[in-house]
Amino acid sequence: MRIGFWLSPLVLVVLGGCTPTVSATGGTEPRFLEEVPEAVRAAAAPFQDLNSVQIRPEDGCYWYRHRGPVETTFLPLRTVEGRPICTRPQTVEPAVGT
Repeated sequence: MRIGFWLSPLVLVVLGGCTPTVSATGGTEPRFLEEVPEAVRAAAAPFQDLNSVQIRPEDGCYWYRHRGPVETTFLPLRTVEGRPICTRPQTVEPAVGT
């Protein structure tokens, strides 16, 4: 009887680890560009993954999926000089108090 008492919660914990997780974005995989324009490929720094690029509607910039050792995240696609690559000019917010 004592084995059954401890075995039931243990089985629930072990089987709980088999539950699929849902991403924070609602479980849908992000949509990537089928083909990155040649001008963007030429301007992009070499260490970025150009196979998983998307354009964010919020800022009009290209973002790529970076798979790091701990997590996968999206980063802005940048030139060799470090400038973001965007489809529209970026506006600069005026400094407060000037």
